[in-house]
Amino acid sequence: MKVIDLTPRGYCHGVLNAMAMVKKVIKTPSYPRPIYVLGQIVHNQKITKAFAEHGVISLDQKGKTRLEMLEEVKGGTVIFTAHGISDKVIARAKEKGLTYLNATCRDVLKVHNAVKAKLDEGYHIIYIGHRNHPEPEAILDIDPSIMFVETDKDALLLPNDLNGDKVFVTNQTTLSLYDIKSVLSIIETKYPNYIFDNEICNATTVRQQAVMDQDVVDLMLVVGDQKSSNSNKLAEVSRKSKSIPSHLIGGVEDIDINWLKDINSVSVTSGASTPTKVTEEVILFLNQFKKDDPNTWDHRSKIEIEDIL
Repeated sequence: MKVIDLTPRGYCHGVLNAMAMVKKVIKTPSYPRPIYVLGQIVHNQKITKAFAEHGVISLDQKGKTRLEMLEEVKGGTVIFTAHGISDKVIARAKEKGLTYLNATCRDVLKVHNAVKAKLDEGYHIIYIGHRNHPEPEAILDIDPSIMFVETDKDALLLPNDLNGDKVFVTNQTTLSLYDIKSVLSIIETKYPNYIFDNEICNATTVRQQAVMDQDVVDLMLVVGDQKSSNSNKLAEVSRKSKSIPSHLIGGVEDIDINWLKDINSVSVTSGASTPTKVTEEVILFLNQFKKDDPNTWDHRSKIEIEDIL
């Protein structure tokens, strides 16, 4: 079986920065304990578990906002995740007298700054993103007037009485071109003079482009967390652009042997928050796999938690 290792893959600069920040706090006794992360520092459960081994507490409760989760913190150090944080949460952390660090990715921060600038100029803001993701949560907290769009239906329901010359549209950094294209076509019909600031980050773009440029294979595996937007999008882009059957897996342990028994080629990539060792273990397994030899079918992970970081 031919195994194709698609590049680029693995950590982006935002993930590297966020992880370095957590490691710094762990290694520096002067930071008050306990150490909290408001959410998952990056969307990868393996990384979250690895940091937990070092005493880092990730507050990630479904249905609760960052502001609500912050109220549970009585002391110690709080780290805001790479996905961005609202000014209200920062202000509350100050009020509570907490030590805090902000790991917001610079690409996400750029969107925050653009939205604030356009609001000051009197623009109506339309933001394209995914519900229940921390990145849009922080953006929407900037101002209640920001209009959130996820689907074509949301775009069709946008008001018709806006000043079309003062409409600014931007987006979550981890979306795919497919997410934006259909929604934008509706927005353009409603507001022909709108301004669009495409903020799909470069790391997301080049990984998606590599998927679109690959030769057609029988199967594609994307190594990444189920909560990782950019990982999910890589699998989606593979299906839509190349019609390649594609699966998102957390690691080698999630491979279904039946996927491999009738194929001759497989490509592998990973999301921007996936540890390289996890992806390499998948590739190593695939390279030694033989469909007629059950001795090659053992796909239990051999990676220890402490090896993740």
